[in-house]
Amino acid sequence: MTGSTEFIRYFTIAYLLWNVAVCVIYGIDKKKSVAGAWRIPERTLILLAFLMGGIGAFAGMKIFHHKTLHKKFTIGVPLCIAFNLLVLFVIFFPEQAGALLGKASQKVSRPE
Repeated sequence: MTGSTEFIRYFTIAYLLWNVAVCVIYGIDKKKSVAGAWRIPERTLILLAFLMGGIGAFAGMKIFHHKTLHKKFTIGVPLCIAFNLLVLFVIFFPEQAGALLGKASQKVSRPE
């Protein structure tokens, strides 16, 4: 197995486990909200989504019907997913990402 293939394998496993953990955390917060117990701060839940846990956060919202009426989450979590996908694109396709970013910066920096 090459170094690149090994990195992709371990990164994918870590990414999946992290998203499962984020989903479970959303479930724990839902359970606490029903019980009237101490809650996980909303800021923390959004941060978990932003830190590569967007898919897990979205799954947790849908599975546990949690935070589905809060605009901060119905808009924020999909934006986190888009950011997560951008990061994944840069990690797995660095040459293409560099080319796209280079073209974008050339378009911005050219005075007409």
